[in-house]
Amino acid sequence: MSDPPVINAVNFSKTFSGRTVLSNADMELRPGEVRGLLGQNGSGKSTFIKLLTGVYHPDPGAEVEIRGEQVRLPMTAQAARNHGTSCVHQDLGLIRAATVVENLRIGRYETRRGRRIAWANERVRTQRSLESFGLGHVSPDAVLKDLPEVERAIIAILRSVEEVSEHDRGLLILDEPTPYLPRDSVDRLFEAVASVSSLGHSVLFVSHNLEEAQQLTDTLTILRDGYVIDNLTTADVTEDEIITAILGFSLGELYPETHTPTEHAVFSADNISGASVNGFSCDVSRGEILGLTGLLGMGHEDVPYLFFGATRGTGSITVDGVPIALEDLSPRRAIEAGLALLPGDRKTQGGVAIASAMENVTLPTLASDFISGVLRPRREKRRSTRMLAEFSVVPPEPERILATFSGGNQQKLLVAKWFESRPAVFLLHEPTHGVDVGSRKIIFQSIRDAAESGTAFIMISTEFEDLAHLCDRVLVFRHGRVAATLTGAELTTERILEQCLRQ
Repeated sequence: MSDPPVINAVNFSKTFSGRTVLSNADMELRPGEVRGLLGQNGSGKSTFIKLLTGVYHPDPGAEVEIRGEQVRLPMTAQAARNHGTSCVHQDLGLIRAATVVENLRIGRYETRRGRRIAWANERVRTQRSLESFGLGHVSPDAVLKDLPEVERAIIAILRSVEEVSEHDRGLLILDEPTPYLPRDSVDRLFEAVASVSSLGHSVLFVSHNLEEAQQLTDTLTILRDGYVIDNLTTADVTEDEIITAILGFSLGELYPETHTPTEHAVFSADNISGASVNGFSCDVSRGEILGLTGLLGMGHEDVPYLFFGATRGTGSITVDGVPIALEDLSPRRAIEAGLALLPGDRKTQGGVAIASAMENVTLPTLASDFISGVLRPRREKRRSTRMLAEFSVVPPEPERILATFSGGNQQKLLVAKWFESRPAVFLLHEPTHGVDVGSRKIIFQSIRDAAESGTAFIMISTEFEDLAHLCDRVLVFRHGRVAATLTGAELTTERILEQCLRQ
């Protein structure tokens, strides 16, 4: 007799304020199965996994069996963990004020007499775990808020992998785990998933990266508008067929046609140093799309924040012929000079979570909604409604609070906000983070259209295929310096990867 499913969820629905976001969804996960959960932003993916993990309670009529046993609903988050379910949510679910060892081991401490925690053993165990994911340089006693977002993401993944491994046939859920990760860490994650599934645990992998989904998963569940549209065997379908199932129509070409930038430099950086960057200089022409990339900690991810005055540094930048020393640069002055920055960490740097979508998208350009010194709310609402429509934000409700949108729709709102400011130079740090394939096409076309109109882009990303198709040049960083410049025929996905991996 075969083992029962690790989890069998039936008739899962969820309604918020009269709006149904998930309808009668079923899912069965077998021992050792790695299943992809795919769909557009707002299709119900995050809602589904929050029902599975007890964060949300399903509407009446839902049923769930775990390892063949009926589990009473609603189920609390603690009950889900006790049943062997562990999840890396998009917000990571970490305690920023706590240390690495506290975050990794909370609830699983080794104790001695008097319930005292064996801290020395916990630190040794934590250090081994960190080394297994390439974070041997991180101290177990480091406070989480002081670490880069990519390292926090790896720690969240590590914690869930360890938690599920302590159970018999548990369920590991990964909700968009890879956008924060450099390529070498993605490879380590895939190795960890293979190890977890080989022990009989199930894995639910939520992603917008179809290449990763095809590489990692055995089966796929497609959600569209809150409904399960199809269940597929990954090996039996092409990427185009998956895209059509997700969107309901054929996408066509994902990337826009190439263009030729002007030879007139609109931005230059001279001898920039700060954070992990050492002596970086570059020129960017009007309409050019310049890509910066590298492995974790190589310095490329610090560049946009130095250029924007958000990180202190030395050297100078010149925008439209006006030089500014980094010592005198602030975000306000950068915006006044014609720069815009889309940060990589949307939760803490990109937007105001408790403000409405309208307040967020109009914030940099609110002055245009004043007439004779008086704010015109209807004008502001019309403008924000147009922006939400242009970037296919779901639901298209300008007065909805930012934090209540799905992660991908929050990202689209923040992209729309800075495009509306029409900057001379647009700094983009992982611009398609958490964004579905249809919306990626919209963002890519918006980048190309703005470049055709003269905006210069500096795009910092570890999505090598995006860089190869969109950028006119790509600079590969190694140890804080530019190690390679790729243009023309050399600008390919494979060549970028090769240069990143060189020592």
